[in-house]
Amino acid sequence: MNIDLKGKRILVTGASRGLGYSIATHLLDAGARVALHYNRSREGVEQIHSRYPSQAVMVGADLSDLKSTEALFRNAVEELGGLDVLVNNAGMVLTMPPDMDTDAWSEAWELTMNVNLRAPALLSRMAVNHFVANGGGRIVMMASRAAFRGDTEDYMEYAASKGGLVSYTRSIARAFGKKGVKAFLIAPGFVRTDMAKEAIELYGEDYVVGGIALDRLTEPDDVSPTVVLLASGLADHATGCTIDINAGSYVH
Repeated sequence: MNIDLKGKRILVTGASRGLGYSIATHLLDAGARVALHYNRSREGVEQIHSRYPSQAVMVGADLSDLKSTEALFRNAVEELGGLDVLVNNAGMVLTMPPDMDTDAWSEAWELTMNVNLRAPALLSRMAVNHFVANGGGRIVMMASRAAFRGDTEDYMEYAASKGGLVSYTRSIARAFGKKGVKAFLIAPGFVRTDMAKEAIELYGEDYVVGGIALDRLTEPDDVSPTVVLLASGLADHATGCTIDINAGSYVH
């Protein structure tokens, strides 16, 4: 099946590296116009923009900051002339052991929740209003298997932030489906990205691969085609669903 996204205007958060870089590239290859969000790392989105100068625009924002996140959505809409799809991909993970100092834990908790939950919620809220006023649209939320099965003692807070995305996305699907808004969840397991590097180094790749049913770790390009499908409108009756892309973590 050849999916054509020509005419679709899409915002991808965290597009400068890893999974977001792969998602943005796949969407552009399918013909979409894409707003590439970045924070500190601009080099990745510059690489993408240089390959797709007529389709891609770059929009910077600090997702830990409320006003910056709000401006990101408005800038993306202005640059693209509207928006049809929001891909909330950006996220972060911090190691937070149970014996962590309370002040340090509180600071790390706030940062994790701001980036992983508050920012995508705000962007989604703004997207819903935009979509309802403009004939509909789609939201693709990047959750995690950790939202469903929990995580290790060092990453409980990360799991909690992703768990919040699940109920928020399902609520959007229920509340706004008849107004033209569709919302989907993708729940990867370990994906070979810089964000997962710390955990892989902490536990070892053999441990990570030992917890899946396949013989290799998931790569970003294993996840991105599903985002293209959801963005296309060909899977709209899956709104509210969670798509597990975790190499059989639950059945192993």
